[in-house]
Amino acid sequence: MYAINFPKKRYKHTLEFLKQHIDPSATILDLGVENPLSEILKTEGYSVSNTLGEDLDANTSRLETDASDVVTAFEIFEHLLSPFTVLKSIKSKKLVASVPLRLWFSTAYRSKTDPRDRHFHEFEAWQFDWLLEKAGWKIIATKQWTNPTKKIGIRPILRWFTPRYYIVYAERL
Repeated sequence: MYAINFPKKRYKHTLEFLKQHIDPSATILDLGVENPLSEILKTEGYSVSNTLGEDLDANTSRLETDASDVVTAFEIFEHLLSPFTVLKSIKSKKLVASVPLRLWFSTAYRSKTDPRDRHFHEFEAWQFDWLLEKAGWKIIATKQWTNPTKKIGIRPILRWFTPRYYIVYAERL
């Protein structure tokens, strides 16, 4: 095993969590276009294919016909208007999904330049759990982590102690 230079802390935590719960021989459908994290997963031996950027709120046909062992969704559900519909449409028996947690001291993320890069939802952990359970998933394991910054101020200090990301491993009921 060789060391990976992780461009983001969340990639390291995500890979560690995935390795704990998903065998590298499993086939994975990663929701969202190919990205640095899906590339890292491939270098770690995972067989990963990605969705093609289709609007999953309007078109879930890929999820309904895909035969992958696992679906991953890393920071995807907060961008959807209806994550429940997407979660119900997944045919795989296993799901690993992460979301940014709602921060009481910061508003939801909204890109000023890319209208697709906005958070319609930022969950509290219990809300995401409830969404998964209502969509027919049994939560097997969870993990949270912080996202500190090197900026100065009250909010950057709070980011050292307040979890920002939440990841879940769930199986279809």
